[in-house]
Amino acid sequence: MSGVSLIELSSTALYISFLIYLIAIVPWGLSVKSKKKAFARMGLALTIAGFVLQLFYFISRWYVSGHAPVSNLYEFMTFFGIMLVGSFLIMYYLYRQSVMGLFVLPIALLILGYANAFSKEISPLIPALQSKWLTIHVITVAFSSAILSISFITGFIFLLKTIDVNEKSKQTFFLELTMYFLTVVLGFILITTSFNVTGYKKYVMFENRQQKIEVYDYQLPAITVPKDSVVVKSPASTEALRDKNGLVEIPVIIDAKKLNTIIWAFLTGSLVYALIRLITKRKMISLIKPFSQKVNADLMDEVTYRSVVIGFPLFALGGLIFAMIWAQMAWSRFWGWDPKEVWALITFLFYAALLHLRIGKGWEGERTAWMALIGFGIIIFNQVFVNLIISGLHSYA
Repeated sequence: MSGVSLIELSSTALYISFLIYLIAIVPWGLSVKSKKKAFARMGLALTIAGFVLQLFYFISRWYVSGHAPVSNLYEFMTFFGIMLVGSFLIMYYLYRQSVMGLFVLPIALLILGYANAFSKEISPLIPALQSKWLTIHVITVAFSSAILSISFITGFIFLLKTIDVNEKSKQTFFLELTMYFLTVVLGFILITTSFNVTGYKKYVMFENRQQKIEVYDYQLPAITVPKDSVVVKSPASTEALRDKNGLVEIPVIIDAKKLNTIIWAFLTGSLVYALIRLITKRKMISLIKPFSQKVNADLMDEVTYRSVVIGFPLFALGGLIFAMIWAQMAWSRFWGWDPKEVWALITFLFYAALLHLRIGKGWEGERTAWMALIGFGIIIFNQVFVNLIISGLHSYA
């Protein structure tokens, strides 16, 4: 089989796994509501089938490219989704909680849908990425981040179970805010998919931080553009077009194209969220609250804690130690205060504080759950916002 055919087959396997996970949500939901073991077995079988297809995608893409498929944002987020499902399967076999499957799979689908918005092409690695330590570093970070994400999901379930979502309070506000941000991710998927189907393109030429001419190709209508840029007909053209009226110019230290994508994600996500609230006339947390009624809150708290206990040392290895070894080989320094490095350190310190407060100060239950939600926000901020918006040595997306 040729490399092209294998890549097409791996992409098809990933697409089928997406559909399988979508279907698997139904038996997991029925299992939570009815407690019949047949539904749980069906949900587990579908989830394992989707996971195997994801592994096939990963291995076949690695075989064709000759390097681990974790070198750009599409590959990393796809692998992050694989590891999230894998982490769930580990925790499910330990605790047998069907409700975890009901909440994990939608998050995995959002991650896969988000990854699908970026380029899927296999490109030769730049010198900085041609290192086995990159593979070790990124795979460990993805796996540890996925396990830590399980703590977010079980912490969220714990809060749904223990908080009166119909009462106006800070707790219900922040829980609903969490649902809003997840809807923003859905908005990103919807808007990028829609314009990809139409084949929309707009080209903006500017001088980058290295004083070299660069051209951005916008797949979404431009709202923000680099400072002192011009709109051109094509990547090879230098003829300026007069259609910059109303565009916001952004300093080149910030990636204006990716900021533009974030703005569109929030606009679309806010519209979707408003429509859901308008149609149902209820908060989103009120819609999913019934699925937490039969949950053992103490067990969810234990899973949240155990996930952090497993994920934290792995993140310390992958996000700091292995990362510094790679940085030394790629840039001849262990640490350079690059934005990605700074946020990796913030992530490490936050989860270290979580464990300290849990073990030393007795911060159990609701406090642990809220910290797990904040930790997940830090992880996503690091993997998404820092990659998309802030220019740095790690901006390979």
